[in-house]
Amino acid sequence: MKKSILALSLLVGLSAAASSYAALPETVRIGTDTTYAPFSSKDAKGDFVGFDIDLGNEMCKRMQVKCTWVASDFDALIPSLKAKKIDAIISSLSITDKRQQEIAFSDKLYAADSRLIAAKGSPIQPTLDSLKGKHVGVLQGSTQEAYANETWRSKGVDVVAYANQDLVYSDLAAGRLDAALQDEVAASEGFLKQPAGKDFAFAGSSVKDKKILR
Repeated sequence: MKKSILALSLLVGLSAAASSYAALPETVRIGTDTTYAPFSSKDAKGDFVGFDIDLGNEMCKRMQVKCTWVASDFDALIPSLKAKKIDAIISSLSITDKRQQEIAFSDKLYAADSRLIAAKGSPIQPTLDSLKGKHVGVLQGSTQEAYANETWRSKGVDVVAYANQDLVYSDLAAGRLDAALQDEVAASEGFLKQPAGKDFAFAGSSVKDKKILR
């Protein structure tokens, strides 16, 4: 319910903004990472689906503008926006001080914890002692990558960054990674509840860091 209220508040605000500003692009190009189910992905027909997609489509409907979705690797979204290859980003992009120096954000829509996943029965925990010498996958450009690099990389953990989340899951399932750190909801719906993730589970409790993981 809280997420729905926040989303509706944002939509109302954007609808009001649309009526206040005359100049809007003929077609609004929205960038998104389509490897991040249940927020943004493509179905069997190649159509964009997910929470972020539904939100964006409703925004465009209320603003009475034509919108088109542009698939992108996660770490290319902000550069694409700055280069004017897209007009907006809707892609579960966490608000950080660094990102706010480059682009403008809407109000925060929802909060999600970061969790480590590993093979079922693995003793791995999201601690430095447990992860030393291990290979941990992260999404390139994500807050989880920033956390892993600052907290673990220089202390014996092999942090491996991938261009998209599907590649992280693929290498984890193939045994090339010992664990992966990502958004809890994305991990649950996009991997653990899918056939490829049947032999994996969350390892330990949520990873907390007020400075990096917000």
